[in-house]
Parts: sequence; C-alpha cells; structure tokens
Amino acid sequence: MLPWQLVARLYQTEFIRSARAVGVLWAICTLCFAIIEVVILIQPSWVGTRELHYRGGGPAPPTGTLGLFEVCMEMDWPVPECRGSLRTLTPLPAFQSPAVLVCMSLTMVWASVGCLCLFRFCNAATVYKICAWLQLTAGFCLALACVLFPDSWACAEMRALCGDRVSSFSPGNCSVHWAYILAMLGVLDAGILSTLAFVLGNRQDALLPEDSNAFSMCTGWFFSPCLSSSSLMA
Repeated sequence: MLPWQLVARLYQTEFIRSARAVGVLWAICTLCFAIIEVVILIQPSWVGTRELHYRGGGPAPPTGTLGLFEVCMEMDWPVPECRGSLRTLTPLPAFQSPAVLVCMSLTMVWASVGCLCLFRFCNAATVYKICAWLQLTAGFCLALACVLFPDSWACAEMRALCGDRVSSFSPGNCSVHWAYILAMLGVLDAGILSTLAFVLGNRQDALLPEDSNAFSMCTGWFFSPCLSSSSLMA
C-alpha cells in the first residue's frame, strides 16, 4: 500500500469515529426535542396571569394559565380547575391553527426519530438528509404557531383570564409563560438539529470513492462499530 493510501485510510478511520460520536449526540438531541414537543403541545402554560397586588374593594381578579387545549383557573383547591378537551385533543376555538401547526411539527419530529431505524438498512447520508428536511419543516411549523398564537389573543378565553384590555399581541393582565418560551426555543433547536443533519449528510457524501461502496454496505455503523482501524489497515 502506498503511503498516501495509508494516510487516506487513517483519515477515513478518524472521520468515521468522529462522525459516529456526533451522530449519536444528534440522535439523542432529536429524541429530547421530540419529547419537548409533546410537552409544548399538552401543557396549559403558554400564557398566565401576572402577580398583581389586590387591595380589595371588589372581586379578586382571576389567576391561572392558558394553553392550546385548556384554561386552568386557580381555585381554593390545591389543584387548579381546568376547562378544555385535552383528552380528545380538541383545541380551544381561537387556537385551532396554532394547535394544528404544533401537531404537524410534532409529527415531523417523531418521523425523524423513526427514521433513525433506517441507518441499519439505508445509506447514512440519505437518512441524515431526510431527517434534516423533516426537522426543518418541523421548525417552520413551530415558528408559524408561535406567530399565530399571540395573534389569536382577542378571544373570550383570554378576556376571561386576562381582562378586557386583551387584544392581538397584547396579553392584558397576563404574560407569556414557560411553554410558549419553550416553543420558541424549540424553533432554534430544530434549526440547529437540521443544520447538523445536513452537515453530517454532506460529510458522508465526501467519503473516498473507493471505500464508499464498502461503507454503504456497513450501514449499521451508527449503532454498532462495524469498522475498526485494524480492518482498515489490513
């Protein structure tokens, strides 16, 4: 074997090891993002009332939180009273469009999680690019939901919770809560994961031509070490 061929094989060995480590990290982050999407969808904490100093002289202002499917009012009981149809996944009338977009985003993310099984049977570069497009679409749907949600604040549920000063992009006596902030962070997460998947897919296409066929036959590298430095040095 010529020296330049030996150097090329050593380089490819290190590339496969680093790509495997980054790929596993990407897969774990993708699974975490899919779980976060479920939390974003079902939690009634997109908007909540602010802490106001009540001085008496009238009925106390309501306190609680609101999500895509439920409105939860804090009562004298330890558990808040929630109104909505989370069990049947029927969103509040004013938030149907954001709920549908979040559901679409959730479906795309879990589809990318399901595509991880394809690493056993398909070319790694192709799988990475499929997952990248799914995650990019999921991020776009989630971003659109984050924009449409405050545009739908002028509804009866928001007025009952946040007062009559509520209007589009103005929450009145309420403020955005952690679920809505988590959704905005999810948009950033989807962008990072899709970009990383595109990079990993392009790096797979950059493998040496003489070894690309052998590497594509060894598609189980993502979960099991099917290549080693000793086999490449042989």
